Amino acid sequence: MVKTLGIGIWACLVALLASFFAAQWKADVKPAPDEGPALVGLEHRKLEPMTVPVIQDGVLQGYILARLVFTADAGAMSKLSMDPAPFVTDEAFREFYNNGKVEFGRLAKYNLDRLISNIKENTNKRLGPGFIQDILVEEINYVDRRSMGQS
Repeated sequence: MVKTLGIGIWACLVALLASFFAAQWKADVKPAPDEGPALVGLEHRKLEPMTVPVIQDGVLQGYILARLVFTADAGAMSKLSMDPAPFVTDEAFREFYNNGKVEFGRLAKYNLDRLISNIKENTNKRLGPGFIQDILVEEINYVDRRSMGQS
């Protein structure tokens, strides 16, 4: 009986000390440093695919096919009385139509950073500063008129 009582006291003592040291160890852990603003409260929306004609010297050269996604503050979007997607689509169409450079017979890279920055900046002028947080390119292609089937 004394042996059983001794084992019980020993088990309680071990559990108590383990709990004490675990609490001490947990108290010494420093919180992780703040890694900057998190993407909390942002909502993302996909835009409908858009087809933008490329016209050069009055002749249709082809089409730019694009699918974009935008992120905006969820709180600001809920306060807006209209859907912001048509505004983003309009600005993207204007940017591709006015500044989409496709030289005849030459493939060249777009300056996507400038393109996206212009779309974001112009949309924010219309909807309010800081409304659109980011615009992401899901897909962008160019289809030459000559490569399309003739009907």
